[in-house]
Amino acid sequence: MQLYRNAQARDLTVEVLRSRRKTLSLELREDGRVLVRAPLRCPEAEIRAFVEKHRLWLARRLAEQARRPTLPTLGEEELAALKRKGKQVFSERAAHFAPLVGAGYTGLSVRSQRSKWGSCSSRGSLSFNCLLLLAPSEVLDYVVVHELCHRLEMNHSPRFWAEVARVLPGYEASKRWLRENGGALLARLPE
Repeated sequence: MQLYRNAQARDLTVEVLRSRRKTLSLELREDGRVLVRAPLRCPEAEIRAFVEKHRLWLARRLAEQARRPTLPTLGEEELAALKRKGKQVFSERAAHFAPLVGAGYTGLSVRSQRSKWGSCSSRGSLSFNCLLLLAPSEVLDYVVVHELCHRLEMNHSPRFWAEVARVLPGYEASKRWLRENGGALLARLPE
């Protein structure tokens, strides 16, 4: 982990997390921190250029974040209750959508994650974020369908999105809702 000040990006404090990934990604955390995920040997100059390239996006997102009302942090008991309820709800929704997608799954778990709404392993195990229970039901369904479609396409190619659209023709609205409101939900997790 590495911290630095970036004058070109208007003195944003940027946290860099290096891993065995191949690409750079940028994330604005709910607390205002900027996180860049970078390959292990990515030069510092390339990271700075990447942040600068996305400076306007960051400025817009920071302004949106400042306008967004803050929701209370969930207590440990509330979080545990969400996970219990989530197991039932996600199981029901996955069982409903699996035949429509045309794909099965080998297992299902519910977690409280800080950066993912769902995942699908190569072995077919699905995992969902319990905070989706606080989102509109169509958003929860979108994430379930998204992960089930990964059973057909383990990528985000046009074929993958065509499968999502086949099952949920209006999925873009739910995807947009998550992008615009998901940060406020994630901020409800206890530290």
